[in-house]
Amino acid sequence: MPRRPAITTSDFYDWFSTVPDEVNAERLALRQFMTEEWEPQANEWWEKGEFPRDYLIARMKALDLLRHRYTPAHAPVATVSDGLLSMEFARVDPSLATFFGVHAGLCMSAIALCGSLEQQEEWLPALRRWELVGAFGLTEPDVGSGVARGLTTTCRRDGDTWVLNGQKKWIGNATWCDVVVIWARDEADATVKGFIVRTALPGYSAELMRGKIAQRTVHNGLITMRDLRVAEADRLQRATSFADTQRVLVTARCGTAWQAVGCAMGAYEHALRYAGERSQFGRPIASYQLVQQMLVKMLGNVTAMIGVALRASELQDRLGPRDEHSALAKQFCAARCRETVALAREALGGNGILLEYHVARLFADAEAIYSYEGSNEINTMIVGRAITGHSAFV
Repeated sequence: MPRRPAITTSDFYDWFSTVPDEVNAERLALRQFMTEEWEPQANEWWEKGEFPRDYLIARMKALDLLRHRYTPAHAPVATVSDGLLSMEFARVDPSLATFFGVHAGLCMSAIALCGSLEQQEEWLPALRRWELVGAFGLTEPDVGSGVARGLTTTCRRDGDTWVLNGQKKWIGNATWCDVVVIWARDEADATVKGFIVRTALPGYSAELMRGKIAQRTVHNGLITMRDLRVAEADRLQRATSFADTQRVLVTARCGTAWQAVGCAMGAYEHALRYAGERSQFGRPIASYQLVQQMLVKMLGNVTAMIGVALRASELQDRLGPRDEHSALAKQFCAARCRETVALAREALGGNGILLEYHVARLFADAEAIYSYEGSNEINTMIVGRAITGHSAFV
């Protein structure tokens, strides 16, 4: 029987034909950069654990991906377009998806959602043009999922300044960024407040975290603040409780679901290509039933993940952020991503643990996606609360 032409696209149901042409054009421009320029060097930077800041910032400026983000002419939430960019970053390198998401999805959205008009006008244009790079400081050394009640970083009003003390951990971009949004608990009334912190200020330091087995290229830092003085003008004027922090997290969580989509998509595409090129017993391994079973399972996961992430993003753009919608998207996509990269690694056999085939890096990076922006368990309980009316949170 003659061999039929193979279907090599991972968009098996043609999901992306449903998004606007200009959004697809932006996505495909980023795909070209990631595939042609970044992928050939991605393993090298990952293995060294180094981040080529100057090169990447120059390329971000040239791509100009944020030109329409958080401008008066556009809504503050553009979940579909932002999500598709996250997907294209993660399809090749989840480290770059994190780098981009921390800057645009967390830092910029915090200022757009919680900052005054004056603060938005001061900070967003420079961040949009990549003249400044941002970070987002919420997680602490001893407080992750329980940060809503357990935030230990403190702030204290002293005249026209605030004094910040405490530490933040796992903060992407923290060791070299220009500005970081810090969340702290007010010593006077225990409310949570947000601050736009210039990293050049005395009292700010960030130590590079080493020994990671996932997303090694992006630099995560341990931030320490000792009597760090921040002007009242740099306090986020519309952030008065943790509910405001949560608004930023819910808005950005769909982007993490899209990272999972991209990571799984990249792993599937590498596995499919490998199966067509690798021969055993005189035949391509793609012709064997068990390999086809793995590939079809991967494709099914990717197809379902795109549908969930896309619909959640469309709803968020139209109706506004819903905690349970973004939580289900992140929980489902991260779990299916973990399964997909494991199947891809298995399909490559021993070569699946070598960086040169790319799947090993995606396999490792998926573990970070599974854990951040709300763990699988936390997102499960958010959705569980929504569908039962009962809170399982302690």
